[in-house]
Amino acid sequence: MEFIYHAIDKDGKKQTGKIEANNEKEVLDFLRTSQSTPLKIAKFEKSNSPIFSYFTKVKTGDIVLFTRQLSSMTMTGLTLVESLNILREQNNKPKMQEVIVDIISSISDGSSFSKALEAHKEVFSDVYIALIKAAESGGLLDKVLLRLADNMEKSEDLKKTIRSALFYPIIIVSGVFGVIVIMNIFVIPQLGQLYENLNLPLPATTKIVLGISKLFTTFTPIILILIGPAIFFIKRFTKTDFGIKFTNKVKIKLPVFGQIFVLSTLDEITRTLSLLITSGTSIIEALNIAANVANNYYYRQAVKSSAALVEKGVTISAAMQYQNIFPPLLVQMLKVGESTGKIDESLLKMSEYFERDLDARVKMLTTSIEPILIIVLGVSVAFLIISVITPIYSLISQIQ
Repeated sequence: MEFIYHAIDKDGKKQTGKIEANNEKEVLDFLRTSQSTPLKIAKFEKSNSPIFSYFTKVKTGDIVLFTRQLSSMTMTGLTLVESLNILREQNNKPKMQEVIVDIISSISDGSSFSKALEAHKEVFSDVYIALIKAAESGGLLDKVLLRLADNMEKSEDLKKTIRSALFYPIIIVSGVFGVIVIMNIFVIPQLGQLYENLNLPLPATTKIVLGISKLFTTFTPIILILIGPAIFFIKRFTKTDFGIKFTNKVKIKLPVFGQIFVLSTLDEITRTLSLLITSGTSIIEALNIAANVANNYYYRQAVKSSAALVEKGVTISAAMQYQNIFPPLLVQMLKVGESTGKIDESLLKMSEYFERDLDARVKMLTTSIEPILIIVLGVSVAFLIISVITPIYSLISQIQ
């Protein structure tokens, strides 16, 4: 079993660590051997419950805060272990505390910071670890941590921007679809029975609505039975090689939304590449790492292919131009960066360009989609109401 201990070492400094032991006595013996005074020893218990893991997992916001605070502390002159100990005491997230304790323990055992982070790849991305490794060799840990925090915040803002663009239409369409389903299953069949009993002549629109309602009532039980297997099949399909390629292709080919997905992918790739190259990572390694941040199969493969070509001596601009998937402006800016020796700056400018273009498209989408949805929904509701009410007016006119 594992224990977490808090102690004071022989130099009077507080230390925290995690150790494998059979009982608390073994932990005490270990601390006495290392001439440390124990303050607190607690059994570490890890829950295997997926529900518990979901609510306790480390979120991007936790990593951003951790990175920014660590940068500030190292800038003031505190050692890495001292900074981590302070962050551990300040943090109120159990999972994050566990990660920090394990990092401190690894560093105390002689591991580098980047090596300690590699043990927690479920928390720290490959980009994060690569940047820390580059920062350690260049002695720029505080500055790289600050840029890394900024980069992660921009990445999270980008995801929020896309989610906000998709949220409104999805909620509206889902709500209206739900109302239409309820009407067709519970309301319209009753009206259809009434019209049939009264032998009313039905207009074409009413017949269409009643026909759709009959389809709903006939196939709804079958659909409900098939929902579970369908979701299971779709999830399995999207994890296969063919499924990933298919869904990623559809994603970037969608009208309006496709260009938003493309711009977000290009923004992530260029911003990550700029950050890695600025931190001293080689272009080939930077390309291979940046490929992992691309959330689309085709762009990921294009970046990896570019890395392979650069390794053979091709320039990065020529390598990307060969892929026929990157915009000409990006290729041209990379050529400028190569001629001036400032590829990182060219990539950063392109990242800012893609970000501005993405923001403009999202704003245009959110402002234009509202009136379109109102018109479409208005016409749909009007058609439904007219189809249902027309026979009733016909009946009233006959009575009069």
